Amino acid sequence: MNPPEQTEMKPVNILVDSFADEGLTNAQMINAREIVSRLNSDRFSVTMFVHGVPDTQISRRPNTRLIQLPDRLQTIPLLAHFLFGKQDILFYLKASPASRWYLKLRSLRQSHCVIVGTIESQTDWRDETTTRQTMRLVEETVLRCDYLFSNSAFVKRSLETNYRLQSEVVPTGVDTGFFTPNWDRPVNSRPRVLFVGSLRAFKGPQIVLDAAQRYPQADFVVVGDGVLAQELHDRAKGLANVAMRGSIGRTAIHEEYRAADIFLFPSRWEGSPRVLMEAAASGLPVIARKDYEPESVIDGKTGFLATTDDEMMARLAQLLADPDLCRALGQSGRSHVARFSWDVITRQWETIFTRLANAQRKDSRS
Repeated sequence: MNPPEQTEMKPVNILVDSFADEGLTNAQMINAREIVSRLNSDRFSVTMFVHGVPDTQISRRPNTRLIQLPDRLQTIPLLAHFLFGKQDILFYLKASPASRWYLKLRSLRQSHCVIVGTIESQTDWRDETTTRQTMRLVEETVLRCDYLFSNSAFVKRSLETNYRLQSEVVPTGVDTGFFTPNWDRPVNSRPRVLFVGSLRAFKGPQIVLDAAQRYPQADFVVVGDGVLAQELHDRAKGLANVAMRGSIGRTAIHEEYRAADIFLFPSRWEGSPRVLMEAAASGLPVIARKDYEPESVIDGKTGFLATTDDEMMARLAQLLADPDLCRALGQSGRSHVARFSWDVITRQWETIFTRLANAQRKDSRS
């Protein structure tokens, strides 16, 4: 007797509410591109939006559709694709007017599409760029998704505390094939300390300049732009050991990691910062805050987690005086961050997408 013929499952159709344009530096858009580019193209059909030149990793991916949107007046075309698309899953729903209208109208369409939202920051909204209007839009869109996924255990607890909402944890990933150590380079004649991030008060770039003033025997490089840019540039003019790089591309940031000895990140309000993983993948010891319990840093093994500015300065002094410790922590950090490789994280998303799509298809049949 011949075995029963296996029925091949059709690909899961995923509409990703994100732009596939190359060069966009928004963290969520970067994360969406990293995930989509690694999804198995036989098992997952993906649709994304674009309004410029698409990232080549996305445009070359088989079973991928890119929808051109205008630079302005995007709400109606977005809403149309949300409502009338054939997707099984709407992934990475953003806080936008189109999302708000979709959630109001979806019941009229009797859509069986599963909506997946991600939470990638604390939900006490202390980021000074988050207005009450922005908070309300998030509450009316992302927080009303069918399923929520937090990018760290700390973010998950924050969501439970502030909104009594449950979520699963899927960490933010890092491209460990792109961000790699350069341990064979000549030793810097002066220790080199790197900061990468927005130049906003809660990120702590001003503390990096405080450190430069306190430790003139080291060089400090600040990468990023933001509302404090002019103030920090003016202050840096009086510090011979500070280089303000401004906003630079991914390849240039990669080279800054490889040229540095220590990564200093004084930010107090985060979710799971991608820059900590990039620094660790590049073999750098990381000094960060305990406030948001970053899982990519193990205190005393891959770097240090400080509770105060004074402790952060003391840990920096310790690393500046001990290159061997820097190397040991950096090597441990590189090994630890391998578990956050985008290849690993994408396999987690594939499992989740398959599970949700199977449940959705079963419900629609019944």
